[in-house]
Amino acid sequence: MTGAAKRAGRPRRQEKSQAEILAAAAALLARRHNVSMRELARATGQSLANLYNYFPSKDDLLFALQHRAFETLVTAAEEATREGVPEERLYAFIHNHVRYFTAHPDVMRVLVHEAGALPAARRRAVRALKERYFELGREQVRAVLEEGCRDPRSAGAAAADQSELERATYSLFGMLNWVYAWYDAARHGGPTEVARTIHGLALCGLVARCPSRTVQLRTERLAEAVRVASPVHGPTALEEVTA
Repeated sequence: MTGAAKRAGRPRRQEKSQAEILAAAAALLARRHNVSMRELARATGQSLANLYNYFPSKDDLLFALQHRAFETLVTAAEEATREGVPEERLYAFIHNHVRYFTAHPDVMRVLVHEAGALPAARRRAVRALKERYFELGREQVRAVLEEGCRDPRSAGAAAADQSELERATYSLFGMLNWVYAWYDAARHGGPTEVARTIHGLALCGLVARCPSRTVQLRTERLAEAVRVASPVHGPTALEEVTA
């Protein structure tokens, strides 16, 4: 191998080593929050000096982990949603998210629990990627709200109501972001099965004139008359459920 070829291979090896260090660090940080660089070095199989060579501080490591995660999600989501009709793009977005976080649940735990641990400037950098990712999700939701799905009995809305769009998008992310907390491959199947379930729930809830909408409306009317136990006044007190 020539000297030039060796030099060209170094960045790739360093990138691979950095990714392996971040994965091992995430496994420790997912279990414990207040860890030292010395503990992180042991967990990642590095000498303390070598870990400092990759990451001069714990903040640098946390920033790299969070930035890399959202950068990966954004890049993959942009590619996955480039083509297809709205419900296909929505499925691609959901599947991309589920596949990443079922493969990297420790990373998701770090994103949840260490979100505020970075200095302000670095939080803003991560926040910019989060906002881009949220916007990608919102665009998939908007498309389904406005265009419907391919079922001839369904239809979209002329223009998505902004409040409804926000509620629907946050609800979608609410489903997606907690998969890591309950997912068990032995019980729930692979990422494709999980994505299919979430996609079905989201799609049929988003289409403005869905064949199932009459069932939903009938259920809502029945729910208005249901009396449930009050969480404030105890199990014997009943309250009207209002729309």
